[in-house]
Amino acid sequence: MKNNLPSRKKLNKTIAIIGGGGTGCALAWDLSLRGFSVLVFEKGELTSGTTGRHHGQIHSGARYAVGDKNIARECMEESILLRKLVPEAVEFNGGIFLALTDEEADYTDTFIEACHEAGIPAQEISIEKALQFEPLINPYCKRCVTVPDGTFDAFRVPLSFAAGARMLGAAFYSFHEVVQLDTVGNKIISLIVTTPEGKQQSFAADFVINAGGAWAKQIAALAKVHVPVTPAPGTMVAVKNRFTDKVISRLAPPGDGDIIVPQRELSIIGSTQRVTDNPEGLLPLPEEISFLLKRATELIPAFSNAPIHAAWSAARPLAGEGLTGSGRSLSRDFMIVDHSDAGITNFISLIGGKATVLRAMAEKAADYASEKLGEQTYCETRTIVPPSWRNYYTYKD
Repeated sequence: MKNNLPSRKKLNKTIAIIGGGGTGCALAWDLSLRGFSVLVFEKGELTSGTTGRHHGQIHSGARYAVGDKNIARECMEESILLRKLVPEAVEFNGGIFLALTDEEADYTDTFIEACHEAGIPAQEISIEKALQFEPLINPYCKRCVTVPDGTFDAFRVPLSFAAGARMLGAAFYSFHEVVQLDTVGNKIISLIVTTPEGKQQSFAADFVINAGGAWAKQIAALAKVHVPVTPAPGTMVAVKNRFTDKVISRLAPPGDGDIIVPQRELSIIGSTQRVTDNPEGLLPLPEEISFLLKRATELIPAFSNAPIHAAWSAARPLAGEGLTGSGRSLSRDFMIVDHSDAGITNFISLIGGKATVLRAMAEKAADYASEKLGEQTYCETRTIVPPSWRNYYTYKD
């Protein structure tokens, strides 16, 4: 891993990124390293959308191993990279999956085999050993499996990437909402944004990337194109106690209320999932909070006795459409939507994915944009360590 930046060859191309969440910040870092001039527009503060509202788990991929080994393998690879790239924002505490029922106990062998096939070092341990690691887990669990899960700071990881991009000249515009995309022929030539003062300002760009997450559909509509994204709200509850150091998960196919994540002095149970048309103004439902506390108590019996610190909801940007109910059948993979077929040749949307793979999502989108712009560039974000998140505030646009 390198932590010093060689001089960059600047390309005479400007790429505008709409969305200042984890993916947008990682994209800005990747594109800046390649030599592009980068503009990032976020209608609120950086990470104030879905990025700043998830529970901060670094997935080893074990959760997805049975259902999708490719996603599981990518999570494993990216989790290793994140630990090296942003170590000050990562707590690599490991994880334990608990089987609480006979059915879950029977599922364990399938789970371990799938993990191994995806390159995830899952290992069954005795219940006694698990209780030595984490004395407060359910002592009546039936089987236990350790995996290399971890946690990270949902704000500091993206801000480290943003700090690196800013150091290389990228300009970040928080509280600047893109309200119009001006086109000439088949290209976007400029973005009109509303400033914090309520004025409108125009910015020219050679290429535009929609990294708006759950808001991607509304952003795409500004260019009169469509993206297949489903906002899927999930509720989480944090209580005032850190019951474990490891991430505790239910040893079952992915479902609601099956992960407890330690964050500083809190424990977070997540999450539920439903689908909605509008990602704005989401609030947790009372029945979701009750359900999550019940589920958490099954994993850690003392959980629901702790005072509630906060409950909140955030919308996952699932790639796909047309579902009702929870939307759990939609993939956690990501996709790049090229809007050339709809008549706009310099506009793509990056949708889906997970926080664990934000760097990989940015790499593939940056590769795609470079090729579209006719530039031969390569990704360096696997090996170059970005500066501390604190440095974001020391660099000026």
